[in-house]
Parts: sequence; C-alpha cells; structure tokens
Amino acid sequence: MTAGSTHVTVLLEEAVESLAVKTDGVYMDATFGRGGHSRRILAALGEKGRLVAVDRDPYAIAAGAAIDDSRFQLVHRAFGEIGEAAAEAGVRDVDGILFDVGVSSPQIDDGERGFSFRYDAPLDMRMDTTQGETAAEWLARAEIRDITEVIRNYGEERFAFQIAKKVVAARLEQPIVTTGQFAAIVREAVRTREPGQDPATRSFQALRIHINQELRQLEVALPQALELLKPGGRLVVISFHSLEDRIVKTFMRAQSTADDLPKGLPLRADQLPKPKLRLLGKPFKPSAAEVAANPRARSAVMRVAEKL
Repeated sequence: MTAGSTHVTVLLEEAVESLAVKTDGVYMDATFGRGGHSRRILAALGEKGRLVAVDRDPYAIAAGAAIDDSRFQLVHRAFGEIGEAAAEAGVRDVDGILFDVGVSSPQIDDGERGFSFRYDAPLDMRMDTTQGETAAEWLARAEIRDITEVIRNYGEERFAFQIAKKVVAARLEQPIVTTGQFAAIVREAVRTREPGQDPATRSFQALRIHINQELRQLEVALPQALELLKPGGRLVVISFHSLEDRIVKTFMRAQSTADDLPKGLPLRADQLPKPKLRLLGKPFKPSAAEVAANPRARSAVMRVAEKL
C-alpha cells in the first residue's frame, strides 16, 4: 500500500448510534472496509451479541483477521450478496444493518489498485481482485457507444463522447493498460475543467463504478437488507455520490409509504398494504469539524430507517 495511506471512518459515532445497538443483538456491517464501524459496534455489544461483516475486497478480508473476537465473523462477498452472506454465517434475522458504500481510502491510496490517476499503475479498479474484468480489459473491447454511456451516466461527464472516441483511437496504436495512459487521454479530450478538479476525476469515477457494478450492487442489496431486518431493526446507509444517494432515497421513500393502488378499489382500511419502513430523521451530513479533519467526508450523506 502506498506510504502514508490511512482510513478514517466517516460518521463513525453517528452511524453506530443510529443503529441503536442492543447488547444482545445481531448486526451486519455490509461494508467492512478496514473495520472502523465494526469495531465500534463490537464495543457496544454485550457477550451475547453478534456481528457479521461483509466485504468483497481481499485486502479488507486480510485486515479483518486482526479482529480476534468470538462474536465477530467476516464473510468474503460483495454487499449485493448480503442475503447469501447472512446465510453463510447462519444468520436469519438481524437487529440492524449498516452500509458505508463507495470506494475506501486504502483502495484509492494504494496506487497499485489502479483506482487513482495520482499514481501511474496497472489500470485494474476491481474491488475484488480475485475475479472479474479489469478496467483495462473492458476499455480494450468496449465500443464507443458503451464507453460514452458509462462515462456520461456514472461520471456525469459532458465530454463523454469525445473521451470515448479518443480511447478507441488510442488503443489502435497501443493497449491502454495504465492509469497514466487513461488519464492522459481524458485530459486531452476534456476541453474545460472545474476549478480544483483534475479533468480525469469524473471518468475515473465512472469507470470504477461500472467495473464494480456499484449502483447495481446497492439496488439489489437494499431489498435483501429489508428482508433480513427484524421489526424494529435499523437500516443505516452512508453514501458519497448523488447517484448512490438517489437509489437509497428512492428505496426508503417507496418502502415507507403505502402502495399506490388505483382509486375505488373495494378494500377496507385493514386490507390496505402497510409501509415496511419508517424514516428516522432527516438526511445526516458530517459536521464542519469532521470535514476539516477528513476532507473525503464532505460528500457523505447518511439516511436511517426502521423496519415496521
């Protein structure tokens, strides 16, 4: 890992407080990372409590080996497979589930992972390095249309088409296999830049989201989490990107309102579908002090709901 890289857990106290941890409860940390939230949950649990953590990154799994606690189990899976992870751990009903989605600081700061344009390294970008296609492999085969859609939809980049054309032209001369190559191509295509932001920022984000299917993972994970929760169980989700937060907001709002049935149906009040979630408070953001201490926290948004 690149020297000096550390992971500062965002909204640590606020997230665990929102879980309302019961000493004998069963909880899931769907995004273990480097274990900041997990360690805090374990500190709040009693002897009979249990925590199942999930992560698809082998480096996170290796870091989790440092937690020697009989109440703790770490499962190597993507959070989109939280249902399978729970079954693998022998857990059926849980009192709370925490998601802290997106890329982690160690993933960005380890240049060899290929997540950042700050280091010239292999263009990998896989969160789970044991399987799947690398970013370089995808760029080598994708058509202009596909590259354009990914960069436009996931990076909200207005020069997506120009970038895609340059990628396809460049790979005819030599394979695009490093972060430095891809960043240089993007910078050449982006005609104007936002103050203080590298022109490659949006494209790197888009490619990472696509390679790891991050938004799709979130879409399939939330319904599974709802099924796993006991009545009164808490769902806490921290997101760092507007596209992620939109998925969370849409899901929680849909599950916290009764189904929209056609008017005039001959149903009694007790026959009407009941909402499955109750929203708790407004979306929560890090304090100015936390952002000052950890600038990567600035875009974080936490939403909390309780199962009815």
